[in-house]
Amino acid sequence: MPTNVLGMPLQSCCFEPKTGYYRDGFCKTGTEDLGTHVVCAIMTDDFLQFSKGRGNDLLTPIPYYQFPGLKAGDKWCLCISRWKEAYLEGVAPPVILESTHEKALDYVSFESLLEHKA
Repeated sequence: MPTNVLGMPLQSCCFEPKTGYYRDGFCKTGTEDLGTHVVCAIMTDDFLQFSKGRGNDLLTPIPYYQFPGLKAGDKWCLCISRWKEAYLEGVAPPVILESTHEKALDYVSFESLLEHKA
């Protein structure tokens, strides 16, 4: 069972829309997940615009990939590098610690995640 950043079993992030690299609702990762989608975050308008401006448009639906497009308030498993980039720019979205994979701690401090605890 994967572990979260609190050292407990990883909780689900979201099933509607279905998130996670494996689209199973969990922010799990594996060797094929090059983006390391381990941060369970609650989307904000500021973050969604920031991400779009960085070339990752999470707002626009992509039916081919069964991606509905996201809006503020949706939960989503983010790439740790994008969350960290947003953190450094002051637009990091809130994080659900119970649903954020422990692998996130390889990239950011627990304190930075705690600062943005949902």
